[in-house]
Amino acid sequence: MVMMPNIRTSHNIKGRIPSAIGKPVKELLEHEKTIYYERMAFMIEIPHIHTYINNQKLNLTVGGVRSYSEQNLFSKKSIEKFKIFIGFKNMVCCNLCIATDGLKDDLRVSSIEELKSKARELYLGFNQEQQVDSMRELQDYTINQEQFAHLVGKMKLYQHLDKNHKKDLFELKTTDSQINSIIKNYVADEHFSADNSGYINLWNLYNLFTDSSKSNYIDNFLSRNCNTYEFINHLVNSIKNNEENYFLKNHEIVH
Repeated sequence: MVMMPNIRTSHNIKGRIPSAIGKPVKELLEHEKTIYYERMAFMIEIPHIHTYINNQKLNLTVGGVRSYSEQNLFSKKSIEKFKIFIGFKNMVCCNLCIATDGLKDDLRVSSIEELKSKARELYLGFNQEQQVDSMRELQDYTINQEQFAHLVGKMKLYQHLDKNHKKDLFELKTTDSQINSIIKNYVADEHFSADNSGYINLWNLYNLFTDSSKSNYIDNFLSRNCNTYEFINHLVNSIKNNEENYFLKNHEIVH
């Protein structure tokens, strides 16, 4: 079973047909006026394909974004740009979990048939078992309050480093407002906050990150959500391999 698409659009924009580009607004005839929505996002749940992590149901989900802000609408028609994804939706909080191999962030096509073909290629190539195993493993690693404070402090500092300092570090796309949301929800989130002793496992931390990315504008939402998945796994790999990591306080990491 496939659910009905969930579709959202941004503000509408009053435009005009190409032949009326030079006309003053007050002289436009009705047939020369147009209205379009600059951005559209859609999402379709496939609930019969699902899994559970930490007793939370995750449904397989596909979707995408179309933005006219990336197109010159008055030039000759050219290659069209889309963003499409396949991943999981956490039904407890509606957070999306998108892995690198489940996202085409800059899909360029010249026909509807090519768009269908590229979408089919992405969906069939998606390894859902691998993503589920990776997400399930996040429950096995825990950081304490001191380590969390170190993490978010380093994330804030990262944004002000110069290019030379950043070049050897993980490319983090999380914004300052997102970090503030993560800090707040570390204390207050109904489902994913730290325990009474300040410990939080990385599955819960990951969901604090994905929740914070929902406030992003839809042009950036998918890439930042995917970046969150990569970042949390970057932390896990450093913990597993006992490697030094700019964002982690190295001692007393529990797993």
